[in-house]
Amino acid sequence: MRWACGVLLNCLLLFPLLLCAQMKLTVRQLGNFIESSIKLKHEDRRLAEYLRKVVLTERLDDRTIEVWQGLGAGPKTVEALRVIAGASAALPKPVAAGPKPPPVVIPPPSAEDQQRVLDAVRNYALSYTKRLPDFICTQVTRRYGDPSGLEFWQTLDTITERLTYFEQKEEYKVILVNGRPMDIEHDKLGGSTSSGEFGSMMREIFEPESETTFKWERWATLRGRRTHVYTYRVTTPKSKYRVTYERSQSIISGYRGLIYVDADYQTVSRILMELDDIPVSFPVQQVKLVLDYDFVKIGESEHVLPLRAEIRSREGKNLVKNEVEFRLYRKFGADAVIKFDTPEPLPTDALEEKPAQPVTPPAKP
Repeated sequence: MRWACGVLLNCLLLFPLLLCAQMKLTVRQLGNFIESSIKLKHEDRRLAEYLRKVVLTERLDDRTIEVWQGLGAGPKTVEALRVIAGASAALPKPVAAGPKPPPVVIPPPSAEDQQRVLDAVRNYALSYTKRLPDFICTQVTRRYGDPSGLEFWQTLDTITERLTYFEQKEEYKVILVNGRPMDIEHDKLGGSTSSGEFGSMMREIFEPESETTFKWERWATLRGRRTHVYTYRVTTPKSKYRVTYERSQSIISGYRGLIYVDADYQTVSRILMELDDIPVSFPVQQVKLVLDYDFVKIGESEHVLPLRAEIRSREGKNLVKNEVEFRLYRKFGADAVIKFDTPEPLPTDALEEKPAQPVTPPAKP
């Protein structure tokens, strides 16, 4: 799937209105934010300003603030934290996190088995789109922004589209914007948008001319299935990944990431990608993407199809995030019936990577 990423001014105009919204956090979420901001050396004054919009769901104590102060929180940040602590005095204490179990060490596959899996998934990726059925599905895009660079995400809009896949081509029709019917072309939506041919990103990673380098990373469990995880890299001279800014500037950049391969079927279940060779003169300085696939039944057959994508980009301090879900797949045809409302977001357990567990050998007879 090829993504075109653009950042337009009409999105940024919404930010001043969004900054007034309150944000409800747990103490752990607040701590993660504070520690991340310290590492990124965010300005003390700006950090304190954003903390004034935080409302806790748990009690914050002085000892925790002292720990954050010891890590490098500035005086204005500490002052804002003490105000938050006072407002949370009547709330319950945070639930203590239990000790993490020791990691399970599972030996990697042999070099021969790794190569066998990569060869099998290459054949799968290169023929992926040819094996897909014609279908219709609902694509829901939830767009978020943050002008501070601190990942205080605020909702910009929610776009519901009909995605038709017929004879290996995609067609998009906007149905709803923020729950209201809207007659507008996909390319005219403005802001950060994404579209592309199903399977093109996967195919380009495995095309011989990409000269992608792969390396074993770890075992994992994804959606209950045992999974191989490999790192990969495509250099800029071999890349086809294009980023477009405001329809006036574009670049092709190299990228790296992780690819998850189902251990039983040698199908791709997740692709993580980050551009790593963006020219310093290009307005968009960071692009990250996560693309999940899952088994979907269409008609009488199951197919591996996109489940969800998350695309993040950064222009200066301005952050943009699109969460795209592919839902309600149906077989393409004149009698296809599909309800175009906006489904609730996928549950987190459908997206979380979990540690791999050792395979229990079958009992001897």
